[in-house]
Amino acid sequence: MTEPTQVPTTAKISPLRPLPNLIFASRWLQLPLYLGLIAAQAVYVVHFLVELWHLIEAAFGSQTALQSLITSIGYKTTTPIVSLNETVIMLVVLALIDVVMISNLLIMVIVGGYETFVSRMNLEGHRDQPEWLSHVNASVLKVKLATAIIGISSIHLLKTFINADNYTDRVLIAQTVIHITFLLSAIAIAYTDKIMSGIAAQKH
Repeated sequence: MTEPTQVPTTAKISPLRPLPNLIFASRWLQLPLYLGLIAAQAVYVVHFLVELWHLIEAAFGSQTALQSLITSIGYKTTTPIVSLNETVIMLVVLALIDVVMISNLLIMVIVGGYETFVSRMNLEGHRDQPEWLSHVNASVLKVKLATAIIGISSIHLLKTFINADNYTDRVLIAQTVIHITFLLSAIAIAYTDKIMSGIAAQKH
């Protein structure tokens, strides 16, 4: 006689006790923070569109738009600027790129942070799911954020070097040192994550 096959039973998940349940539910207190970042994202979008519109107007000869751009990028020169030149265009475009990169950083924090620390979004199989979100965790998120900060710092440093006449040597050196610090910090974070991943792999 053959023995009857046993049907595996799924273990019942016991409900959390009141205090652990309260502590676990406290993660939803982060929700207003992520909603606030979404509002900040909207502000960046408006700022981007305004600067882009001023650039287009200045390209067609609007002096008001041109002066607005010069003021926003902090460009100063002894020669009056009556039309767009290569330096002004470059500084404005770098400022727009800076907005885009900060916006990307916000998206990573909002989506990755919510997915990691608040609740699952169940995006598996969605055609628009970000590639990096499929394997995101706290360590991966830290490395990606550090990389994004380096990119933003690079844009700021490039803007400073292009407009170097308006900055003192002390400011130039300070920004360079800060950028190098960001770079070394990102390398340290990535190296630490690699070590921790190797230790976790050995345990398994």
